[in-house]
Amino acid sequence: MLLVEQVYALTASFPADERFGLTSQLRRAAVSVPSNIAEGYGRGGGEYRRFVDIAYGSLCEVETQLELGSRLGFARPDSLTTARDLASEVGRMLNGLRKHLTPDSLKLEP
Repeated sequence: MLLVEQVYALTASFPADERFGLTSQLRRAAVSVPSNIAEGYGRGGGEYRRFVDIAYGSLCEVETQLELGSRLGFARPDSLTTARDLASEVGRMLNGLRKHLTPDSLKLEP
């Protein structure tokens, strides 16, 4: 959730003509990370692992789009560093969760 908040704050400073471009894409990808985790958790079982994988893919999009924002000079370097650091932290947490969600851990009790 902190990553989403940071992305929204960061993209508020992007150029106005990027509102429907990179700003929108970056915000959507960031929101997708916790949303997919929540949806997968709600569905349970093997669906949870699949949605965590989708969340990880969205995180990769966020990291790529942050790099684009940096290369295009859309934000202050310190703001980008904060967002990148949060994305890295989320990536580590998702990797830990993915490792924990083995097929055996997803079996439902009869």
